[in-house]
Amino acid sequence: MKRLPYYLGALLSLHLLAQGALAERIKDLANIEGVRPNQLVGYGVVVGLDGSGDSSSLTSQSLVTMLSQLGVQLPAGTNLSAKNAAPVSVTATLPAFAKPGQIIDVTVSSLGSSKSLRGGTLLLSPLKGADGQVYAMAQGNILLGGAGASANGSSAQVNQLNAGRIPAGATVERAVVTPLGQGEFINLELTTTDFTTADRMVDAINRSVGAGAAKAIDGRLIQVRAPSDSSRRVAFISQIENLTVSPATASPKVIVNARTGSIVMNQSVTVDHCAVAHGNLSVVIGTDNSVSQPNALSSGQTAANANSNVSINSDKGQLLSLPKATRLSDVVKALNAVGATPQDLLSILQAMKAAGALRADLEII
Repeated sequence: MKRLPYYLGALLSLHLLAQGALAERIKDLANIEGVRPNQLVGYGVVVGLDGSGDSSSLTSQSLVTMLSQLGVQLPAGTNLSAKNAAPVSVTATLPAFAKPGQIIDVTVSSLGSSKSLRGGTLLLSPLKGADGQVYAMAQGNILLGGAGASANGSSAQVNQLNAGRIPAGATVERAVVTPLGQGEFINLELTTTDFTTADRMVDAINRSVGAGAAKAIDGRLIQVRAPSDSSRRVAFISQIENLTVSPATASPKVIVNARTGSIVMNQSVTVDHCAVAHGNLSVVIGTDNSVSQPNALSSGQTAANANSNVSINSDKGQLLSLPKATRLSDVVKALNAVGATPQDLLSILQAMKAAGALRADLEII
């Protein structure tokens, strides 16, 4: 039996370790078709507020309708102006396979002019799905993630006070049928379309289950033959989703948030050798306010004068030569050498992309 030279064996071991380090479970790369959450939405009234409610006609109408449903009949045209109540929207997510009696969390958000929902209690509110059916009922005390105080016209606030959560605030009343595949097949849907990852996933499933068990329909959908018995199908899916696959290397991408100036790039981004010049242009406006006072016993009047000085400053941009960078750390160093702010980097990246120096997809959100 021939043995590999030491250095070749070491390289092979490192290669296998690298593959193992990059391997991910199928359950982290794909979802089972049909196994998905559903969004719920509803309308409700929050009471018990400390004067921070909404006294609009919407609140009054909601209170009158609620009281009539509880057997309290008010005279026609009654206007309930209550600063301790507020109309709110109630949202929740119904997880897959949720059964009646299961508890889920809800989010409550003010609809009107209420400044704060602190200390409020949501009254019983139905939550409906896209089909108009009621799937859960929500009620409970609201927890806020913010804080605020005010006194003598001064106020301070941390985070939002007009939206909060009710942990375990809703009870599921109706189940959504979630079929685990149709007929003898189940479908795996990749979270990101990639033909290479789909091909590797098919190979991993066929090696574990048997040849011909899985086939790729396209770059996102994989069809797998599964047992028809429900208990065996659950065990089969558990076996499949715990198989490991080495996903394909992600395409180079740079995502820029133009509103906040945040820039995120993945490790595949590269930069070719190029030259970049960046300069700053600033406009400074200074105003000197003075008062013109007339002499004593004169008929003149006191007048305010405003003298404004406008200047434009232009910093000379130095032409910098950026070397070719194939690693993310080198790309970051090259861009930092320009000395531009994150907001300025957007225009620089766009120019580099247009010149073909930036090897990545530039996405602006």
